Amino acid sequence: MRTRRGLCYRSTDDGPEKKRRVSVSGGGRSSELLELKMRVFGGCGGGDVHPRKRRRTVAPPAEVDAAADFDFFDGLPDDIVLFILSKLISAASSPSDFINVLVTCKRFNVLGFHPLVLSRASPRSLAVRAKNWSESAHRFLKSCADSGNLEACYLLGMIRFYCLQNRGSGASLMAKAAMGSHASALYSLAVIQFNGSGGTKNDKDLRAGVALCARAAFLGHVDALRELGHCLQDGYGVRQNVAEGRRFLVQANARELARALPCWIDNGPAGSAHAHAHGACPLLSDFGCDVPATEGHPANQFLGEWFAEREEGELRMCSHGGCGRPETRRHEFRRCSVCGAVNYCSRACQALDWKVRHKAECAPMNGWVEEEEEMVEEEEEAQVEGDVNGDGV
Repeated sequence: MRTRRGLCYRSTDDGPEKKRRVSVSGGGRSSELLELKMRVFGGCGGGDVHPRKRRRTVAPPAEVDAAADFDFFDGLPDDIVLFILSKLISAASSPSDFINVLVTCKRFNVLGFHPLVLSRASPRSLAVRAKNWSESAHRFLKSCADSGNLEACYLLGMIRFYCLQNRGSGASLMAKAAMGSHASALYSLAVIQFNGSGGTKNDKDLRAGVALCARAAFLGHVDALRELGHCLQDGYGVRQNVAEGRRFLVQANARELARALPCWIDNGPAGSAHAHAHGACPLLSDFGCDVPATEGHPANQFLGEWFAEREEGELRMCSHGGCGRPETRRHEFRRCSVCGAVNYCSRACQALDWKVRHKAECAPMNGWVEEEEEMVEEEEEAQVEGDVNGDGV
């Protein structure tokens, strides 16, 4: 049937297809195109002739917020985080490098104090300044020492022995580090044995000092090599052997030269001139060259800063600037045999200070020998009185 609008209905003879043709006014071709579109796109009875599009899947708002707040560090196992923190603290150049990591997040703060991490702490990460000393710093060093860190055992042992005057605890911590073959701890215990530090003059044990010094020298400690060389040359605590002592002194200076070579290579002649201007340490006279003064151990730096802020009193400091050790009793340290104006805890410190500074300042002084003899007599009288009263053991 055809109407005025141009619609045409097929007859019932067409069968069950019941196709519908829609013709736009005036055109049979447009109706054929429309029919083709309907067949291709599956349209039916006046439906939409556009193809079906795939719907976009949008996550619910709650899932989007959860994905944005997810921290990928939470997915890392503790073993990996501990490994990263161990590498970091072993390469830290100052305590602040490690502290900045601890304040990053709560998980780092908790895992940062794990014994596995503290046992790997480098000497520079433990280098506490005397002006920053506090109970929290004491607890941190104690935690590192309890974790088996030999450097922390030595540093805390030196602080307790000399600064806090807790002789027993400090010596035991240094002994713990020495049993782990810590060269500086072995040498410090040797100095204590040579001087009888923390006790009386009769507590000196020269043989034990030489044995500890030999062990530290075997591990390559430069000051121990120099001390052992002087002991062998002078026959102090060991049978005199000048040639062997000379060999140890040459070895100590050779190690100093090897340690200074990278600085010379990097800086060239300018670095050598700077070393001469800022307290270079000359080698033995037959070598005829100097090496720059090395940076002191954090323990010696702490001692120097600690006692520099306090009154000296009757107890004297070691005159070598890189040592920092104080006397634990009156007249414990040796004096210069010429002027008597400087004091040293060991022959190694005396030799170093002589090369660096005292050689140009030393001059004979009259009367200091008699003064020293009077002081020694007073000390011996006090020791005898203590023995009579039962105080000296």
